[in-house]
Amino acid sequence: MDNLIFFNPGDSVGNFHDYDEAVRSAQIYRESNKIESGHVFVVKGVDNKKFDVFLADDQMINPETDPQKGKSRSQPYYVSKKL
Repeated sequence: MDNLIFFNPGDSVGNFHDYDEAVRSAQIYRESNKIESGHVFVVKGVDNKKFDVFLADDQMINPETDPQKGKSRSQPYYVSKKL
């Protein structure tokens, strides 16, 4: 699974250098907050240095512009795992 997706980095639930730690934390977050399966993403930044955890609802559909400031605050990420 290697889909490009856009998120605002400030919406990250957490970021990690270790993939397994990111997945484990995402699973714990999903279980403790009773979030449906497939709605928590572990993503890899385009810099390939870290992994972030985002909620599916925070995905930016139109990453081109920020309605408040007229410019984009989103960054591209590659989906590594959906939980």
